[in-house]
Amino acid sequence: MIADLLPIIMFASVIVLIFTGYPVAFVLGGTATIFAILGMMLDRFNFIQFFSTVPRIWGGVAENLVMTAIPMFVLMGLILERSGVGRDLVTCMYMLMRRVPGGLAVAVALIGTVMAAATGIIGASITMLTVLTLPILLASGYSPKLATGTVAASGTLGILIPPSIMLVIMAELLGQSVADLFFAALIPGLMLASFYMAYVIIFALLSPKSAPTPKPVTNKATFAASSLVIGLGLFPPAFLIFLVLGSILFGWATPTEAAGVGAFGAILLALFYKPAVNFAYAKLGVSPDVLPGFGEDDAKAAAQSWFSRFWHTLDSSLEELCRMTGMLFLIIIAATSFSFVFRVLGGDHLIITFVEGIGLGSWGLLILIMVLSFVLGFFFDWLEISLIILPIFAPIIASLDFGDHLASWQISIWFLILMSINLQTSFLTPPFGFSLFFLKGAAPPSVKLRDIYLGIIPFVLIQLVCLTLVMMFPQIALWLPTKFL
Repeated sequence: MIADLLPIIMFASVIVLIFTGYPVAFVLGGTATIFAILGMMLDRFNFIQFFSTVPRIWGGVAENLVMTAIPMFVLMGLILERSGVGRDLVTCMYMLMRRVPGGLAVAVALIGTVMAAATGIIGASITMLTVLTLPILLASGYSPKLATGTVAASGTLGILIPPSIMLVIMAELLGQSVADLFFAALIPGLMLASFYMAYVIIFALLSPKSAPTPKPVTNKATFAASSLVIGLGLFPPAFLIFLVLGSILFGWATPTEAAGVGAFGAILLALFYKPAVNFAYAKLGVSPDVLPGFGEDDAKAAAQSWFSRFWHTLDSSLEELCRMTGMLFLIIIAATSFSFVFRVLGGDHLIITFVEGIGLGSWGLLILIMVLSFVLGFFFDWLEISLIILPIFAPIIASLDFGDHLASWQISIWFLILMSINLQTSFLTPPFGFSLFFLKGAAPPSVKLRDIYLGIIPFVLIQLVCLTLVMMFPQIALWLPTKFL
């Protein structure tokens, strides 16, 4: 009896141990080792099977060249954030949209969409959006709930819109094509961003006092200066995004090669572009209240030597890159061991038997997994949920029947996109929504945590609406990969 229940006890133990705050990699790897030993004691696991984990780790992680795309995408995002290119993008969108009713919040959603395609690093996106846009929104009279909700939701778009690090990890966990997932996530990601903007516009129309048009500033930039600022802020990151995504979507380069292009392009922008922009802004002498992305820090940076500023950006980015990459790969290695031991102990068979016994069927199991993932998102990070849920349930979902119009490879991609949309809510749902903590840490002291929690509720509901639509109409996610791949 105990031997048959080992997979369930193993799964429950991981969830309980993660609540202790112990590092996830050690929880997954330690649980796998302990339950493998218990399996040997109950004659469900052989000692020689320990050696099977080594080729799985080597072939799935260490030798997999696609995994090298992860650190390069991370490096690209870090350099863009720390060099100030993202700040110039905020300035550009601010000048374009500030006169439209609700336009400042719409501009924040647009910035989040562009930054999602440029960085894919949630912490950096949330912090940058908070520091550069939240004070402007509050000073313009926006409701704290609408302002914080828009910033938090827009900053999390990078987890879904390509080049998403989450999609790269999911693809490699389940042996899927990264290009397939990038194609499949594009329409749902843009649809979700459009829903955010539509909500802001409707909210502004229904409650103008909560989203007013800002008052005109006294120091207006000249048309030439404004055009230069908009051009410098919009064109370079847009061109870099086209190089990265376009090279993947049009088949010009593999995801790994495109990540290398993105990282190299970000380094070039930090080396040559930012000093030129700072010099041009200083020569223009435009007032900071017209260009909120340009202030005393930028003036000091412009006065620094060209090479010292670049070296500081590169050095800090590489240091953070090593820390993030080490954490990611250690967790992936531990999760590989966990999923292997779980399957050897009969976890897959137990789940299939359970599903058949309660008569859920294909759609019932899919809905159950979505509900389970959503609930786990209140307590765990997307990476933890992915590494626990996907290796166990994804092969089972792919083997089920969801209609003759869906092939097995389409079901796998569709399921991963559903999980991606679902896991985006894990950044926004209290009590452990990381986006909420990033926002609170960078927000002015006047912003209360209660306002943040209330502000994200409509955006979480929008995410659930988007999830439901993609579940009901799989072609939203499958049309692009079916059409072009």
